[in-house]
Amino acid sequence: MTLLHLSSALSWRGGEQQLAYLVEELSAKGLQQHVLCARGSALAAYCHERRWEHSTYRKGFSVNPLAARAVARICRSIGADLVHVHDSHAHTFACLAASLFGNRIPIVLSRRVDFSIGGNALSRWKYDHPQVKKILCVSEAIRQIVLPAIRRPERLAVVHSGIDPERFRYGASGILRKQYQLHADRPIIANVAAIAPHKDYFTFVDTVEILVNKGHRASFLIIGGDGGEENSIRAYIREKGLVDQIVLTGFRNDIPRILPEIDLLLFTSKTEGLGTTVLDAFACGVPVVATAAGGIPEMVEEGVSGLLAPVGDAPQLAAQVERLLSEPSLRERLLAGAHKRLALFTKEAMAARTLEIYRQL
Repeated sequence: MTLLHLSSALSWRGGEQQLAYLVEELSAKGLQQHVLCARGSALAAYCHERRWEHSTYRKGFSVNPLAARAVARICRSIGADLVHVHDSHAHTFACLAASLFGNRIPIVLSRRVDFSIGGNALSRWKYDHPQVKKILCVSEAIRQIVLPAIRRPERLAVVHSGIDPERFRYGASGILRKQYQLHADRPIIANVAAIAPHKDYFTFVDTVEILVNKGHRASFLIIGGDGGEENSIRAYIREKGLVDQIVLTGFRNDIPRILPEIDLLLFTSKTEGLGTTVLDAFACGVPVVATAAGGIPEMVEEGVSGLLAPVGDAPQLAAQVERLLSEPSLRERLLAGAHKRLALFTKEAMAARTLEIYRQL
């Protein structure tokens, strides 16, 4: 089987990491693969560093026929048996390649976001395109969102995202405490995610405000690059008088080394396909307090592998943080549950399930 992976992403986020894991695992199983990605993208650099077979194209606008032509051309040149598209614009380009340039190769789509499918003509056309043979939803929550919007529900399948637990075999490094001069006797409470609207850092800040006003002494960190909302979050932190309480680290490429140093992951997303940062925390032995957004409850079972609160509910999030900080036995019980849960969300399991679906087509 020869497989073309198609991505339009310019930055590196969870979807690109999942694509990379999939390529690695399927290569080990002997599949021939080619990655077609946007020129100048982080994924292109990643492929180049690893000497993966890949090509780049000029992304342009979201319905760019030149990008679609590039898809059709690469499919012919490599003799692709299947196209796996990893984001919305890639989905559009693959469908255009089929309709405009006669590319009749089956398309598999990964759906990682948990907002509703648009009701516009373009969305309806590409989700019901005859060449789209399977839609892989990274959680059951996403499958339920997609289900009402498509005509052939048998095309839907759930393939949970996976991680590589071996990336997180470091102990607490002390990097964060040293770099940001954090108090040695204060727990580190952090979120690790791009500062983007759906990550809802406003609720993170509100939760910190409640904890600080109750006298909790902790170091609060926002670990992530700007996803379009950093200026607004900085202004909100100033408005709340929390500039001395919350550290924004910016984007970091050493997450496997610094995550074990965190004492609690406070994950406040309002929408989330799955949220693999939670799995990273599980792998590091970091307890999790999270919102029940999207697919998060498929990883975090309340009181078993973590603690949950409703989306946007800062008082309940703060109460769950207080529980975890004050009950050492609860912490140990949750970590044991998280370790057991993690076995269902490895990159090996994700790739095996994906390959099983490929072979059904």
